[in-house]
Amino acid sequence: MINTRFVVPLVAFTALVFFLYQGLFSDPRERESQALAKPMPTFSLPDLMEPSVIYTNDVFTDQVTLLNIWGVWCVTCAVELPYLTELSQQGVRFVGLYYDQDLDPDFGTKTLARVQQEVIETTNQLGNPFVFNIFDVYRDTSLDLGVTGAPETLLIDQQGVIRVHHIGDLNPRVWDSKFAPLYNELMAQLVTSVSTQPAKQQEDKP
Repeated sequence: MINTRFVVPLVAFTALVFFLYQGLFSDPRERESQALAKPMPTFSLPDLMEPSVIYTNDVFTDQVTLLNIWGVWCVTCAVELPYLTELSQQGVRFVGLYYDQDLDPDFGTKTLARVQQEVIETTNQLGNPFVFNIFDVYRDTSLDLGVTGAPETLLIDQQGVIRVHHIGDLNPRVWDSKFAPLYNELMAQLVTSVSTQPAKQQEDKP
């Protein structure tokens, strides 16, 4: 007869070793995203440069967008900015989701004006791929997306659904292997849907 006094601790120890092994040797950039195949979380956030302008989920409707989570405090973000700018010049639509580690709306040590100036200086030097930057003031949207840091990039389709969630810098290798095939497919679908709209509207006329 098996002595359960020894079996239970052994099972617990084996499980602990397994989870520690997973944590030590798994690549955090390849973890499963909680946001994949889901619509963008509902948000209403200001423009970083013009806080009176408020953005909602509508900014992703009928457009294929790459949402890039970044900040000037992030070294890797600075590394990827030139390549993101190169992609934007090829027609890829980038929207920034910006948050600052040193700015808290209630207890912050940095003013919004200073953050804006740092962003201007950084993008002037390294490139500005963004059509605009959404200011994630309290980081609520980042948390809803399961963001763990910066940079992270999401590919959002024309229905506002998240199709790719990449952790780490977006470089040519990552773009070619992880983003480009689906991006090109979504863009082709978008072009087709736009081109067929006039014909359908004509058919619907009395």
